[in-house]
Amino acid sequence: MAEEYTNTDNFRGARFTGLDFSGVTFRDCDMSHLKIAASDLVDVNISGWVRNAFVVNDVDVVDYVEAELNRRYPVRAQVGAMKTADDYRATWSAIEDVWSQAVMRARRLPESALHERVDEEWSLVETLRHLVFATDAWAGSAVLELPKPYHRLGLTHTDYPVADAAAIGVELNAKPTFDDVLAVRAERMAMVRGIVEGLTAAGLERACLRPPAPGYPEQAHTVRQCIRVVMNEECEHYRYAMRDLTVLEEKAEV
Repeated sequence: MAEEYTNTDNFRGARFTGLDFSGVTFRDCDMSHLKIAASDLVDVNISGWVRNAFVVNDVDVVDYVEAELNRRYPVRAQVGAMKTADDYRATWSAIEDVWSQAVMRARRLPESALHERVDEEWSLVETLRHLVFATDAWAGSAVLELPKPYHRLGLTHTDYPVADAAAIGVELNAKPTFDDVLAVRAERMAMVRGIVEGLTAAGLERACLRPPAPGYPEQAHTVRQCIRVVMNEECEHYRYAMRDLTVLEEKAEV
């Protein structure tokens, strides 16, 4: 059985020469300043937070990747360009539209497929559960300071402590149906709609002093920053969902 290394910095600054890394998976890893030289890169799949420089055979591909993602998912570009309160309202409307279409597309698949993980990534139901948590954290807790912002069907990010999730009432092992999650999701999207409908220029800059969830850094964020996080989460997870729905649809046709 292959070795598994979790939550370690033992490899920071290490050099690997002449090793066989075929079939290796790196997940949630810090690869800042990683250098791969004179190696065979065949059928490589990389996803993550790509910034500053990503050089492939002496060509920096960061701008190309960003432009191509924005071409494929225009709402992503819209999020990046937001400045005014009206921009936030228009962008949230666009997010509501693309997710509405995604849900209609998903309903053509059997329930079991909506709980299926593609290439070890979250299922569609898990993805929607995570968006519930992201909204609870950055809108319900940070912006609105609700007394009990977290729904039990939310799903925290994978490295969030299990004990902390339980302490805020999140049931990580819950097994909701697609419709169960959609019902909660509708409430959370309506909550964000309520926030953006009331936004003003001054309101965007209001300081939010409560952290999104226990364990997050104790630092202030503006409403602008908090809602942008929610929308970034929506866009990136929409992208992942579309990628995986395509795979599930192809399997259903076989």
